[in-house]
Amino acid sequence: MTKEISAKEVELYLLKNTDFFLTRESIVSELSFKHSPGKAESLLERQVRKLRNEQKDLLDSLSVFLSNASENEDLFSKSKALVLKVVTAEDEGALIELMPKSLKKIFDVDAAYLKFFTNSEMNSLEESTGMNFSVGETKYGSFANEKIQILFGDDSIKSVVISVFKNKNKIGLLLIGSKDKTRYLGDEDTTFIEFIRDIAEAKLKTFPT
Repeated sequence: MTKEISAKEVELYLLKNTDFFLTRESIVSELSFKHSPGKAESLLERQVRKLRNEQKDLLDSLSVFLSNASENEDLFSKSKALVLKVVTAEDEGALIELMPKSLKKIFDVDAAYLKFFTNSEMNSLEESTGMNFSVGETKYGSFANEKIQILFGDDSIKSVVISVFKNKNKIGLLLIGSKDKTRYLGDEDTTFIEFIRDIAEAKLKTFPT
């Protein structure tokens, strides 16, 4: 039969092993201490509170890490699916049709277009929108309805990302839009959209002139 350890025995053991809790911080964080005006207890309370806060911060950081890992895995899977779709395009016309459909289906965007303009057409577009489209540039934000109507033909779109690239003797625009006015106000999505643009640009170079 196991002998029950008395509180006195525990107390004596701890007095002989004062470093007992140094390697057992998780136990300390679960202990409760009565408030006392004594300095020793006050310092102990602060130490316990510190350990508990550190434990909470660690758990919060772990939660964020796992969430980001899940999001990154999802983004990788979607990117892979898009690339596999793009490589099946047999010519420029097929890519122009395939890219927007794939973006809408795989990434659930509200609007997506891949458009090409000659220099004269681009000059007209810049004049009508009052915007300047430079090769390699990515624009994002919430624009006036008139500009969105010209670019997307749909004034229900409220925020957009426009990435510009060169395609032989034409200028290409990858246009992605959202009905949410706040969706593309920051630049957090531009790197990924430029990646999509680069995929399209690389594929276009494989087509015969």
